[in-house]
Amino acid sequence: MIKLGEKQKLTVVKKVDFGVYLSEQAGAEEKVLLPAKQVPSGTEVGSVVEVFIYKDSDDRLIATTNEPKIMLGDVRMLKVKETSRIGAFMDWGLEKDVLLPFREQTKKVKAGEEVLCALYIDKSSRLAVTMNVYPYLKTNSPYAKDDKVIGTVYEMSDNFGAFVAVDDIYSGLIPKKELFGNVKIGDSVNARITSVKEDGRLNLSIREKAYLQMDTDAQKLLDMIKDCGGRLPFTDKASPELIREKTQMSKNEFKRAVGRLLKEGKITIGKDSIDQV
Repeated sequence: MIKLGEKQKLTVVKKVDFGVYLSEQAGAEEKVLLPAKQVPSGTEVGSVVEVFIYKDSDDRLIATTNEPKIMLGDVRMLKVKETSRIGAFMDWGLEKDVLLPFREQTKKVKAGEEVLCALYIDKSSRLAVTMNVYPYLKTNSPYAKDDKVIGTVYEMSDNFGAFVAVDDIYSGLIPKKELFGNVKIGDSVNARITSVKEDGRLNLSIREKAYLQMDTDAQKLLDMIKDCGGRLPFTDKASPELIREKTQMSKNEFKRAVGRLLKEGKITIGKDSIDQV
């Protein structure tokens, strides 16, 4: 069987002026054309050639010896070549670009942007890519708790947090309570693994452990107070929502940072403000 979207070794069963026809074996009915410009030098009937199978502009199976940037089921970063009314056309290393349909975009994309995609076969039996990569990510990562990793944010959820493809391969999540700063789809994030679930998915944090993060947060808070002219117009009695909005810290992290600066004698706390000493 000739497999769409995959590389396979096929046998040359016929030579024509415009290329060669390939099949699984001599006598098989299913054949695919390898255009003349793709045929390796010295190829004859009976030669075995490794090719990638996709479809041409007329929706016919065609073979190529060029190396695609993505194959069926893979997750890879691809560049947007252009956008149209039906979606975006992505550079995947072959002559005919692959389509990223609008319905498969988790955010609006623009030309020149690199996007994390998975290659799949659509309902019309054509190859296309999707930004909904969750089903294609693996759960057999080599990582353990407290390992440091890098990943790409591919989806944001108000309920769950930021979904991350660790190494662009493995399934990870930054829970909502661990999200700080302006994290968005397409961002590359440095994270720490907080746990590995039974099914292999990774829980992540973009902050250090509390005792390590405290120094960073304390310096950040002191810089913020300086930028406000030496006075921050709220204290650790403020609402968690206000603290998170203004400092990108949880209330507990903010209180730890305030405590560190108090201990070091760098601030004083008033009724409604924190002041630099």
